[in-house]
Amino acid sequence: MLQEERFLRIRSLLATFSRLSVDRIVQDLAVSRETVRRDLLELEGLGELRRVHGGAIATSAEPEPPLAVRLVARQREKRAIAKAAIALLQPGQTVFMDAGSTMSICAEELATLSGMTVITNSLNIALKLAGAGEGRLTGNRTILLGGEIDVKAQATCGDATVEAIRRYRADVALLSPVGLHARHGAMSFEHHEATIARAMAEQAQQLVLLADHAKIGQASRVTYARPADIHVVITDAKSRELPGLPALRKACERLILA
Repeated sequence: MLQEERFLRIRSLLATFSRLSVDRIVQDLAVSRETVRRDLLELEGLGELRRVHGGAIATSAEPEPPLAVRLVARQREKRAIAKAAIALLQPGQTVFMDAGSTMSICAEELATLSGMTVITNSLNIALKLAGAGEGRLTGNRTILLGGEIDVKAQATCGDATVEAIRRYRADVALLSPVGLHARHGAMSFEHHEATIARAMAEQAQQLVLLADHAKIGQASRVTYARPADIHVVITDAKSRELPGLPALRKACERLILA
């Protein structure tokens, strides 16, 4: 069986079952385990699946875990990414920030700066930045965008939020995608989250994406920024060995390993 035929069969199986074991693929395709492992590695590099112990799952099969869960995952990598992102900012700039665990850590780092205006739909980020100013004169301004409350993401969303975003122009949009792929660009799992991120990207002069190694080469359900529209990608050093990184480096204007 040719490789492309195997790819098509694996895609078909994942579309049906969402999660597959290596043994199931070996049996269905009548090929060796080593061939299956190589195929899964290549398909993961294309962002079409995510390898897990003993098999693979479709990248769009599972939504993001709740924010409380994500806040404790890969904290060291996210902190390094956040520090690198803040180093790109200049006093007096206006910055969009969307919701997410990486952005929450980024807010902690941004709180050390002064003279910034931060516009966000994240309740968590707004509270962090507002709390950081208590008892000292940071000179920072925080604007929380209105709209419907997404309890899971701890953020506002909907038409009212998008309309509010359209009233502002920012120097930089700091966004954290669910997946970042050289061909598909920056992606979200939820349509309403992608709509917010897309609006922020369109209203900013510069788009900076913060993505730890678990997101590199991954694809999700909804694209909100094409690779050509991304000015800077910041990821952690563990991304260096990922098969999807070289193509992403070529596709985007600048890539920083934190």
